[in-house]
Amino acid sequence: MPTALPEAPAPARLELPPLRLGRLSITTPVVLAPMAGITNTAFRRLCREFGGGLYVSEMVTSRALVERHPESLRIISHDDDEKVRSVQLYGVDPVTVGRAVRMIVEEDRADHIDLNFGCPVPKVTKRGGGSALPWKTDLFTSIVTTAVREAQRGDVPLTIKMRKGIDDDHLTYLEAGRIARDSGVAAVALHGRTCAQFYSGTADWGAIARLREALPDIPVLGNGDIWSAEDAIRMVRETGVDGVVVGRGCQGRPWLFGDLQAAFEGRAERIRPGLGEVAAAFYRHAELLVDYFEDEDKALRDIRKHVAWYFKGYTVGGELRAKLAQVPTLAVLRGLLDELDEDAPYPGIDAEGPRGRAGSPKRPALPDRWLESRSMNNDQTRDIAAAELDVSGG
Repeated sequence: MPTALPEAPAPARLELPPLRLGRLSITTPVVLAPMAGITNTAFRRLCREFGGGLYVSEMVTSRALVERHPESLRIISHDDDEKVRSVQLYGVDPVTVGRAVRMIVEEDRADHIDLNFGCPVPKVTKRGGGSALPWKTDLFTSIVTTAVREAQRGDVPLTIKMRKGIDDDHLTYLEAGRIARDSGVAAVALHGRTCAQFYSGTADWGAIARLREALPDIPVLGNGDIWSAEDAIRMVRETGVDGVVVGRGCQGRPWLFGDLQAAFEGRAERIRPGLGEVAAAFYRHAELLVDYFEDEDKALRDIRKHVAWYFKGYTVGGELRAKLAQVPTLAVLRGLLDELDEDAPYPGIDAEGPRGRAGSPKRPALPDRWLESRSMNNDQTRDIAAAELDVSGG
C-alpha cells in the first residue's frame, strides 16, 4: 500500500455524521460511483483496502437480471467480506425494474439498491433511459415508486442517481428529486451536469446546493469534478451535501479513498505514491482481475485500459507504455513493471486532476418526439417495454 505522507496541519474536522441510508450507516460518507467495466469486485476490493465508503457495483440492466443472464449475475456478485453489497439497476419499464428489485430482495443479493437516471451514453438515452428518463414524470414516478415498494419488502434502502436534466432548456433535477423523496427513496445523488454536457465542462455545484436546499428531509449526495480529497471537502462546505459520489477521479487511483477517509476525519495525511508503489497497486489490480474473471487472458486484456490512468504524470517511456497496453500474462506484466524505476518519486500535480476522456457537449440521442410532452404518449408507452438493453448500459 502506498505510503501516506503528512502535509499541512490538519484541517478542522468536518462535522459530517455517518451517511444514513435506511437501516445502513456508512461511516465515511463517500460513494464509489458505478462505472461499467471498472467497478467490478476486483476494483472494489482494491479501493476498500485503502479507505472506507459505499462501493457500488457496475450498472446492470433490469431485463438481463430478470432473465438471469450469466454476465448480469457476475456483475452483481460481491466478495464475502463486502459489508454492504450495493447494486445499481438500469431500466425503462416499471414492471421489469420491479421484478428485478424483487429478485434481488427475495434472493438476498444486495443490502442497497441504486437506480440509474444519470447515464448520458447515447445507446441508453435513445431508448428513453438514463438521464433522458426523468423528463417523463409519469414514467419516472412509476419506476421509482414500484422499485421502492419492492425494496421495502426486504427493508433494503433504495436510492437514485441522476443528472441536472437533458440540457439547460430541459432541467429535471428539482422535480425528480421531490418525486423520488415523496416515493420513499433513502437518498438522492446528483451529478452536476446535463446529459448534453456528457463529461465536458465544469460540474454545476450550485445545482447540487439547490437540490440540497429543496430536499432537507433526506440525504443528498453530490457528484462531479471530485479529483481530490480537497475537492470533496470543498463540495461539502459549498453545497451542504451529506456525502460525495466519486467516479472518474479514482480511475487509476484507488488510494483516493484513503485520502477521502483521512479528509473526512480531519487528518492531513495524503497518499502520494512513488512509481514503485503505483506499479505494485497496478499488479495487485491485475491479480484481482484474474480472480474475478477466472481467466488470465481476459483479465490482462481488461487491465490494459487502466494503464494510462495509473501512470498519468509518471516517467514511463512510450515503448514501455505500449507494451503494458498489450500485456498478455501476469508473468509478462511482472517483468515489464520490474523495468520501472521504483524509486521515482510522486510527480506532483502532473499525476492529479481529471482522468479519462471528458468528451464534448453533444445533442442528446432521444426517442422520437420525446421532448414534446412531460408525459408518455401511446407509442412511447408501447415501445418502452422492449427498450431494455442486454446486460449493462455502458
